[in-house]
Amino acid sequence: MRSAASPCRVLTGITTTGTLHLGNYVGAIRPAIAASRQDGVESFFFMADYHALIKCDDPDRVEASRMQIAATWVAAGLDVERALLYRQSDVPEVCELNWMLTCLTAKGQMNRAHAYKATVDAAVAAGEDPDSRVSMGLYCYPILMAADILLFNAHRVPVGKDQVQHIEMTRDVAQRFNATYGEGANGEFFVLPEAQVDAETELLPGLDGRKMSKSYDNVVPLFEGGLAALQAAIAKVVTDSRLPGEPKEPEGTAFIQLWDAFADAHERAAMRAELRSGLGWGEAKQRLVAQIERELGPMRARYEQLMADPEALEAILLSGAERARAIARPLLARLREAVGLRRSRRLTGAQAMVAKEALPPLVKQYREDDGRFYVKLSQGERTLLLSPGFEQGRAAGDWWKAVKTAPHPDPVVEAALQQLRELDAAKAAGKARP
Repeated sequence: MRSAASPCRVLTGITTTGTLHLGNYVGAIRPAIAASRQDGVESFFFMADYHALIKCDDPDRVEASRMQIAATWVAAGLDVERALLYRQSDVPEVCELNWMLTCLTAKGQMNRAHAYKATVDAAVAAGEDPDSRVSMGLYCYPILMAADILLFNAHRVPVGKDQVQHIEMTRDVAQRFNATYGEGANGEFFVLPEAQVDAETELLPGLDGRKMSKSYDNVVPLFEGGLAALQAAIAKVVTDSRLPGEPKEPEGTAFIQLWDAFADAHERAAMRAELRSGLGWGEAKQRLVAQIERELGPMRARYEQLMADPEALEAILLSGAERARAIARPLLARLREAVGLRRSRRLTGAQAMVAKEALPPLVKQYREDDGRFYVKLSQGERTLLLSPGFEQGRAAGDWWKAVKTAPHPDPVVEAALQQLRELDAAKAAGKARP
């Protein structure tokens, strides 16, 4: 259960196999960024590049798409200090959790996944072996998606209707893990996420009036190609054959739906009135370009700036990954302990003391290449905690003081912190002796 005071975590993944278009912006990017600014919301946005490998074997395309999509979200106004923006492949904990969940997921459940069944049906229809087009990546896709969600215990996951089944599968595997390993003092490891399907999400029509989609080749580019590409695309929007001066009925047209996506209530009413009074489609389209450009122009300039400075964009993504890993590591440490991937509990007496002394917890404060200060708590080869990046070393020190003095929910981390507290107490006692 989430307390009323705790933030609601919302997680969104973006597959990195192409560039984004105007429909993506209106239907997903713009509302998601607005939602991330709400009080009581903790937002996670990640480039789903592991998922991209399932359907794309062009490494240059995957590489370019990761940067283009990340630059698009930042340029569109995502506050990367407040929300987490990261690449899936920069958080290796996803893969470890993926394997743990795979070991608990029934094959029969995967057989019912819509994407798998559709691929099998397509192969059969083409006279091929049913599994000829099925990779293990495609087959196990829902489990990797579950790992993405459960690693951060997201409460809500915005998805299309075709993805609701995957959220149901995620809930199922989370319940199975909790029931198998979460008894006694461990409690439940995973919250059960909810699919967020927004019935009012705007689906922009493409140039031909159908849903805007690259598969139909009817998209309006978002940033790629600049203003010229936007003008060229809007010029191709299908309209009726009525000439300038002839009344036109705007309702139900692709043009008016595009206009409404970038206009306020007054502008919407005014455009309808002018079209009914005989405004020509050519003039109307020029106004539409200007209307869209008013919102997208400044964003495009920021996008081009980011794409010209890949080091800056890389720093944003790596910082987001470190913040994400700082959240993921404590949970994964608990999961490893729960499933038995832990140090032997049979060590007793002198053996346990030797093992404890051989691996004392260590604290390191350092400055990374991004110029930020970090604090890391490690024990042996394991990193137990990693702070977010701070602009000042003093802020990093203050974060560590707060962590060290407060109880920690992860028993592994708390044991290490207690060792450090005992060491500090011993040192203080030694200094107090006459």
